[in-house]
Amino acid sequence: MGHVNLNNTTKRYDDVVAVDEINIEIEDGEFLCLVGPSGCGKSTTLEMVSGLTLPSSGTVEIAGEDVTNEPPKDRDISMVFQNIALFPHMDVDENISFGLRLRDFDKEEIDRRVEKAAKTVQLQGMLDRSPSELSGGQQQRVGIARAIVREPEVFLMDEPLANLDAKLRVHMRTEIQRLQKNLGITTVYVTHDQEEAMTMADRIAIINKGTLQQCAPPLECYNQPVNEFVASFIGSPSMNIFDGTMSEEAIDLEHFRLQHALGADHDGTDVRVGIRPEDVYLVGSEDEPATSSASFEAVVDVLEPVGDQTYAYLVPVTASSDDPELMGKDASELLVTIDPDTDIDEDETVEVILDRDKVHLFDGATGDAIAHSLVEQIAMETEADSSEEIRSD
Repeated sequence: MGHVNLNNTTKRYDDVVAVDEINIEIEDGEFLCLVGPSGCGKSTTLEMVSGLTLPSSGTVEIAGEDVTNEPPKDRDISMVFQNIALFPHMDVDENISFGLRLRDFDKEEIDRRVEKAAKTVQLQGMLDRSPSELSGGQQQRVGIARAIVREPEVFLMDEPLANLDAKLRVHMRTEIQRLQKNLGITTVYVTHDQEEAMTMADRIAIINKGTLQQCAPPLECYNQPVNEFVASFIGSPSMNIFDGTMSEEAIDLEHFRLQHALGADHDGTDVRVGIRPEDVYLVGSEDEPATSSASFEAVVDVLEPVGDQTYAYLVPVTASSDDPELMGKDASELLVTIDPDTDIDEDETVEVILDRDKVHLFDGATGDAIAHSLVEQIAMETEADSSEEIRSD
């Protein structure tokens, strides 16, 4: 069983806390991504699981055993690094089998495992080639095969696709997903690319400044972020964030007002209002939301066509200004994703609405999530219950 537990695991370097009391339980066969900005502590966390770095405090458990102070060779793990580090004087077969030969496996067992691993990563017919004769993707497959032949309890991968070009990265992440699913081996994967984490993992653990922010399935982190950092880090393009102040029935922002049905609990609270670009609409579009806000005007600043959609950077209009050229030019921009066939031009004034059911609220002081909708959920549930009763009758 390859489950991994991090219990209050901490790493300090003198006065610097690189990882601060992280607690994560990784199930047997699970694919977990550690994701966060550069320097957040994700690689240090992986190194503590591997034994390359010893924790300052806390424990690491693998398959129910406390391995906190055990060396890497005794942890039943295999690692794949960003730099593949193949032996240039050895062919593919020798590179894959190197770890097994060090452990004195018999030749028949080594050949069986190498053949199986090569077939798994589609390297058949290449075992006699040298690393210099392989493409970047093939070299990465050799590194993965070298990890597979160990038949470990846990795979540890530290940004293994970072040095590949964009097209090959997409291909290789699909290969890794398929491989992990077929083998069923617990995998801990480090990346700074949130799109990579979202598409590959069963769960993602988002780390910032050495602290675990949220550990949940990708869509839960996307739709129900626990704080503003998670909300702005997860999702591409990033979430729009504005300052606002709550009253009993509305949220006042610099250039528009949002009605809410959350009650008076947060009356007078300074909040940060988040809305994803795909939840902002131009008035008159075919897919306007049922729970739309009041409309407001904005000036189209920049248009960025990206193929299947266009990114429109809008500047909300200041209602008190009489000069269209000056209205809202000092305001925060609002990013909207629109259909590429939408007929708008830069410097044009458009009307905009938000989907109030997709608006996120965060405490202005702490950044913690307050709500992920401005629509009253209790009323919606009551209405649904009433409809069910009518159908039953």
